[in-house]
Amino acid sequence: MKHIALLRGINVGGNNIIKMTDLRACVEAAGFMDVSTYIQSGNIIFTNPRTSTAALETTLEQTLKDAFGYNGKVVVVTAAELARIVADAPRDFGKNPEAFRYDVIFLKRPLTSSAAATDIPTHPEADTIYAGPHAVYFSRRIALASKSRLSKITALPVYQYVTIRNWNTTTKLLALAQAAEV
Repeated sequence: MKHIALLRGINVGGNNIIKMTDLRACVEAAGFMDVSTYIQSGNIIFTNPRTSTAALETTLEQTLKDAFGYNGKVVVVTAAELARIVADAPRDFGKNPEAFRYDVIFLKRPLTSSAAATDIPTHPEADTIYAGPHAVYFSRRIALASKSRLSKITALPVYQYVTIRNWNTTTKLLALAQAAEV
């Protein structure tokens, strides 16, 4: 089964620096198959016969802690779950990149999208938030980007249980996972 692991907070601001070649080798050494990475922000696509994403998250978190001293959270979704997240996006989400920035907020279980959306601050003129069934969708008006409150999430307790990917990265990860399944 094809899975996507989303690491939180690597290669950002000089913290948790992990080269993608080292990350890929580490994950392969831990017994994961068909491992590939996408961009430097901690996206791993792999095959693993285990179906429990919770078990995969635990294994990856411990593996990365042992190998790199990385203490962050890992969110794992199957390719089918990622396809549902993309399909469940609000109707026009991602359709106007000249006017909006679009982000998907992935959740570490047991956090729910409704609980997360309640905790994430928004500015009424700049931000729009939507709690989907499996993720939170956040858009920001580019013209009012300085008013957006999404960056304030890093100071909140909920931040420890989420990882954020922009819409382009999210849809690219889905395309890569689906292509690898063929």
